[in-house]
Amino acid sequence: MQPIALQQIKSGDAEIAYRVLGEGSPVFLLHPFPVNHEFWLPVAQALSTRYRVILPDLRGHGGSGVGEGPATMEKHAADIARVMDDVGIGRAPLVGCSIGGYALFEFWRRHRGRVTALGLFNTKAPADSAEARAGRLQAANDVVERGTEPFFESMVPRLLGKSTRELRPDLVEGALRMMRKMSPEDVAQVQRGMAARPDSVDILKTINVPTVLVTGDEDILTGLNEAELMRQHISSSQLRVIPKAGHYSPWEQPEEAGKLLRQFLERV
Repeated sequence: MQPIALQQIKSGDAEIAYRVLGEGSPVFLLHPFPVNHEFWLPVAQALSTRYRVILPDLRGHGGSGVGEGPATMEKHAADIARVMDDVGIGRAPLVGCSIGGYALFEFWRRHRGRVTALGLFNTKAPADSAEARAGRLQAANDVVERGTEPFFESMVPRLLGKSTRELRPDLVEGALRMMRKMSPEDVAQVQRGMAARPDSVDILKTINVPTVLVTGDEDILTGLNEAELMRQHISSSQLRVIPKAGHYSPWEQPEEAGKLLRQFLERV
């Protein structure tokens, strides 16, 4: 397969990078924290035989700059709109994993006319609890003082399922390789932006486009309870669970995630 050029555009005060694979109807895939668009490549390559797949690096991740101050959901939503404009797409299905989902809730608030369908993987609608918020802000300060490696190592057992950690050391190493593209400042400002995100439970009832909710059966961060909460509030939603997968289910089980997404996109 020929290498895919990384595009760069200016969005607000940051340079945002993205890749495009394939031809056909567009679909956007937004990766989780603290990795980058490569997270979706195994799924995107399978989809690209039928779809034009757009893979942004969220602000502060991969090839995208973090800009000034916290990388808020408002900024991520504006960056997504900017990428859509740059590739000449008015409306499309948007799929987000973890922070990608948080960004999509904000995008729905501001640009719902541009959303034809939603895929919400391993994410949740509530804002952080006071305790979780304090933990993020502490982690942000720690990485600036101590560097990113202890943080990334500590995240692996939370992000990747037990099956993946035991059976697929290559996927663990691949995730760490993506993480290491983030600087301490990137990690800190993205964490601060997530800590400040608004509660999105109130907007779930307004989501009136086809929506697929996906979690991993080994996801200890968001899991079935959070997916079920969204399913109860989003009338046009369906819930799927990927076996032997944690919080990074599309990276851990790309064939299964790709199959689910293809079936969903064919219906919408």
